[in-house]
Amino acid sequence: MNRRDFTKLSTLAAASMRLPRVLAQSDAPAQKPVGYGVVGIGSISTAFMEACANSPTVKITALVTGHPETKGVQFSQMYGIPKSSIYTYEAFDRIRENKDVEALYIGLPNSMHCEYTVRGAQAGKHVLCEKPMAISSAECRTMIDTCRKADRKLMIAYRMQYDPVWQQAFDIVRSGALGKVQSFRGSMLQSQVLGWRQTKKYGGGGPMMDLGVYPLNGIRYLTQEEPSEFTAVVATRDKDDPRFKEVEQSAEWTMKFPSGIIASCGCSYGQFGPMTLSVHGDQGYISLSPAFGGGGIHLTGKAGDKTFDQTGTGTGHFQLALEGEHMAACIRNNTQPKSPGEEGLKDLVAIEHVYQAAGTPIA
Repeated sequence: MNRRDFTKLSTLAAASMRLPRVLAQSDAPAQKPVGYGVVGIGSISTAFMEACANSPTVKITALVTGHPETKGVQFSQMYGIPKSSIYTYEAFDRIRENKDVEALYIGLPNSMHCEYTVRGAQAGKHVLCEKPMAISSAECRTMIDTCRKADRKLMIAYRMQYDPVWQQAFDIVRSGALGKVQSFRGSMLQSQVLGWRQTKKYGGGGPMMDLGVYPLNGIRYLTQEEPSEFTAVVATRDKDDPRFKEVEQSAEWTMKFPSGIIASCGCSYGQFGPMTLSVHGDQGYISLSPAFGGGGIHLTGKAGDKTFDQTGTGTGHFQLALEGEHMAACIRNNTQPKSPGEEGLKDLVAIEHVYQAAGTPIA
């Protein structure tokens, strides 16, 4: 690739870094913000609300919580939500009557995604659901079918796909700057208190569901292919650790794609390490590290005489605002989300193949 081609690529990448918020705000002066009802007030939901607080196209208009008198009151006061728009799970279906709620943000434990997506769509609300979309491909299909029948939009919260640096990585890979892509390597490692994630009942699985979905989705996004062959192993080294009574500690897997691209990935609830994803072509490479953080993603690489070095300027939870605004724009303009329910289904199909390859299928 000559220098002119690289200059053109850089221009396209720079434009893409501005694209999500520009699209989301295109109709902002003429139309009121899309109202979101936030279902479940855990850490990801509080981050989503904080991210959207100053958005011109998104507004938090309702809360669904099991603690209406504590969390409900606290966050309603923070975001100017009337007390009448605080719902318990038992009263959830009443949200149908709230005209200020056009969409729901589902930030619940994984095993509850399907139920509240279905009930939300049946209540006439569009749905932005956190990842993983559900705990089985069968649940994903139920969610997709219900939203389609209700004529409601369903988007899965793959925040990385809306990050400008990830969009630049996508542009580089798809441009052919790296030559013919040969392989990927990705990892998402954490050592943390797991809470509901350490139970099959709520999490639906181990680190593959919670952490492995990041490199899995990132690789699928960059290849625009679906993996066709899998090898995998799961293991628990610290068998006396109470976190791992029901779920495994670590998982490693490989994928082969129809084009011949191969990928090697790992995830763990019991390791420290960087969040990385690298792409290797026959003429160059790029690497993202940290690849899956909330901001400050660093892209480096080399192809011929061109060196890539880009650090994202986004801070805090800006990716969550970008995805919330994208969904709002899709609602206002009646367009398909970039990461619809079908995208979440494809990840769950792949996750099931990983567990099957490891000899521990999801129950």
